[in-house]
Amino acid sequence: MNQNLSWYRVFHAVAKNGNISKASKELFISQPAISKAIQKLEESLNTTLFIRGSRGVTLTEEGKILYAHTSLAFDTLEQGEHQIANRKENGAGQLRIGASTTLCKYILLPILRDFIPKHPHIKVSIHCQSTFETVRLLEEGKIDIGLTGKTSIPSSMNYVAHGDYQDIFVSTRSYIDELGGGKKNLLASCNLMLLDEDNISRLYINQYFQLHNIEVKQVLEISTMDLLIEFAKIGLGVACVIREFVETELKDGTLVEIKIPEPIKKRSIGFAYKKQGINQNSVDVFLQSIDNL
Repeated sequence: MNQNLSWYRVFHAVAKNGNISKASKELFISQPAISKAIQKLEESLNTTLFIRGSRGVTLTEEGKILYAHTSLAFDTLEQGEHQIANRKENGAGQLRIGASTTLCKYILLPILRDFIPKHPHIKVSIHCQSTFETVRLLEEGKIDIGLTGKTSIPSSMNYVAHGDYQDIFVSTRSYIDELGGGKKNLLASCNLMLLDEDNISRLYINQYFQLHNIEVKQVLEISTMDLLIEFAKIGLGVACVIREFVETELKDGTLVEIKIPEPIKKRSIGFAYKKQGINQNSVDVFLQSIDNL
């Protein structure tokens, strides 16, 4: 369609009002300009669209056909404008969140439990994978925001801290007693359970071991922190977990924290996102809701 689209807007206004003068006022265009646009459109279509009369204009049969299509087109455009306005007004849109299984369960789900009922117009999708994969998806624009540790994100991304979390070693009291209680080399002699090498948390713990010259002999690698916690609870060994995720077990005595000479430095966990992403409005609404918790 090579014709000027403004001709169709003029045609639609004249057809709707049945009067050039009313269309002129609606479009803020002079009546001569209206008449010229209609003439150009009729010439391009090689047909007559209106029958002029003393009281206004009447559509020809060809004009009625064209008006049916312009009505559909402009109604669709108007709906699109309303949807965009609603998105901005209600925070509507799409939000793709990436997180590891552990962070999703213990941090993201409590947030979404409050967020989703308050923002029903935002379609939320969750992508669970390792932190490394979450960062990669962020860089490729396949997710809008990722829950991850601060140290794992590129400097080009924005980061909003959610909180500081403490890595600790836990086990059952009975397992500790079997190993001789609170001896100093407990980590070296126990069945130590850690997340696998592909996990950012494992790298953080490895750095701690290297810094403090701690040598571990027997390591059982587990894919998720949930399993680490469960294996520790049945007395399978000593697990490295995040304290905030086992507070209940520590309070009721199911697990006990193993004291170490130097506490592991706390690490920041929060939300990373690219600047000016395609769903930036939804990201802004989500981050604002977290601030209000």
